[in-house]
This record gives sequence, structure tokens and C-alpha cells, in this order.
Amino acid sequence: MNIDHANLSRLDLNLLVAFDALVTERSVTRAAARVGLGQSAMSHALARLRTMFGDELLIRGPQGMRVTPRAQALIQPARAALAQIQEMVARREAFDPATEERTFTIGMPDSTEVLLMPKLIALLRKEAPGVRLLLRTIDRIRILQDLDQDRVDLGIGLFEDGELHHKRRLLQRESYLCIFNPELIGVTPPISLEDYVRLPHVLTSLVETPHGVVDDALAKIGLSRDIALTSPRFTAAPFVVKQAPVIATMHARVARYFAEVLDLAVSPAPVLLPDVAISMLWHASYDADPGHRWLRETILKLSDERPPSLNLWLSKADDEGG
Repeated sequence: MNIDHANLSRLDLNLLVAFDALVTERSVTRAAARVGLGQSAMSHALARLRTMFGDELLIRGPQGMRVTPRAQALIQPARAALAQIQEMVARREAFDPATEERTFTIGMPDSTEVLLMPKLIALLRKEAPGVRLLLRTIDRIRILQDLDQDRVDLGIGLFEDGELHHKRRLLQRESYLCIFNPELIGVTPPISLEDYVRLPHVLTSLVETPHGVVDDALAKIGLSRDIALTSPRFTAAPFVVKQAPVIATMHARVARYFAEVLDLAVSPAPVLLPDVAISMLWHASYDADPGHRWLRETILKLSDERPPSLNLWLSKADDEGG
């Protein structure tokens, strides 16, 4: 590709920075604060951007400022260009975890946090003490927008959608187990289909609707279940199960973990449920970033490990058929 130096020299690259702040904040005042400019300077930048692209870019609406179709089409190319410039200027040819000072924002469900964070934080304190993590609750509907707007560096969870500029890496495949207190429900493993549909259930769902994969599976065989509680917090369900005559169906690893911690029973679900793929998702602009890559590789390695306290218990459970 030939560079048109004469025309490109007339372009102020700071306008791309202003553009990204404006379309992210949808507010001249907030965009100015984000970049560190005065409001009048940001207004002037918006005027220059409108002239440069021949489009209003941001227009006022009932809910505040909104981007035009032209601005929407410019967002990803502008961010990709800024990311490449930032990478070039930073000259990050290597990442030394022992000396790096950096904060990563990760979106993940609390069930993953319980299993992954103790190991990851222990490793960071030992090998990368300057690396800090900011965790956010994952939202499968909003995660792509969070990645595109640089609010999240990495997402971990169940992801079905994505664009060409979103990168994905499988961490593990998960099956399901039922978890319950045998003394309260009067059932010992393995739980029967009759007991499964008879007993009240705790459903964990990030979309907070009283319907999940279990309901889809039961519907295929003409059955339904009684859902006593729906919660977006996976780690709350085992504590409810511990003290109430209800059962929950959870990803196998977290179910086994809480079964040991809370002295609960686990059992295969008596209905055919599909395995789920737990993946990492990130924006392509960070694909070659050495620090980001180091974090992804570290998480991938730790995801293959079982919590040390569970090794003996899991070996016994595996010998007994799960």
C-alpha cells in the first residue's frame, strides 16, 4: 500500500483520539474529561472531525447523543489504527512479568472466579507482583461491546457470538452435575428422573430468566420442573442447597468443589444435557500484545489444573463413576 504523504500530513492524528473518546462517551463533556482536554477544545475537535469526514458523526436524540451510521462504520477502523500506533510507540517487544506494572480488566462469572482466581492471584503475587486484576460480572449480551469499547480486556464464559475482530480460545468443556443435601431432600445419589422433576430447583442464570438448558432438555421428553429460585450468582446456589430442601444443576467442576466444601452430594443429571464450552474472548487489537498474551497463556495453563485440595476427592469420585 502506497502512503499519500502529502494528504496524510494534513491529518491531525489527535482527532482520531478525540473521535474514539466521543463515540465511547457519547458526550462532549465526558469525552473531554477522558482525553484531558477542555470542553471547548473537544467541541472544536468534533467540528473538525465533521468537516474531515463530511458527516455529523454525533447527533442529539431523546436519550442523548448517538452516533450516525457513518460514525459507527468508522469506530473499528479508527480503534484498530490507534491500537497499532499505541503498540508501535510503546515498543512492547517483550513482557517481563516480574517487573511489569499493569492492570487487566476481566469479565467472568462468579463460578469461574471461585475456581480460577485463587490459583491465578497466588501465581501473580509470586511471579508478577505488579500485575493487578479488575473483575467484572460477565454479560454475554454486552461483552462484545465492552471489548470493542476497551472496557474489558478479556472475557471468560460461554460465548456464542462474535465478529471477525474478536478472538476466541477454548479453555475447557464442562458437563453438568446435580448438587443437593441428601438429609434435607431424602434422596441419595444417583438421583432418579422422578425425583429430579418432583423436587424444587435453584436455577442460576446470568440473563436472570426462569428458564435454562435443563428446561429445554426436559421439554424434549414432555416434562418440566419446579423452579423455586432463579439467581445470577452461581456461588450462592450451593449455600441455598445446603440449608433448603432444593437441588441445583451446575457445571461439574464448581459443583464438585462446593460439594466438598459444604459436605453436599453430587449426582449426574437424569436428563441428557449438552456439554458447554468455556472460552476466553478478546479483541484482535490485543492479540499480539505480549502482556495480554502472557495473561491468556497463564489462564489457559491454570484452567487445566485442579484445585490441590480437590485432587484426592476427585480421584475417588472418578473411580466411583462421578
